[in-house]
Amino acid sequence: MPNLGTTEILILSLLVIVFFGSKKLPEFIKSIGLSVKEFKQSLK
Repeated sequence: MPNLGTTEILILSLLVIVFFGSKKLPEFIKSIGLSVKEFKQSLK
């Protein structure tokens, strides 16, 4: 996994907010969390 600094994380966060808007952001984050959870379970 690449090493991300604070500046890079802030830029990525701003891009996500611009692309998805503040209304769809919680849904997007929830879907990412569920995807990561399922991926980890499939590795076991």
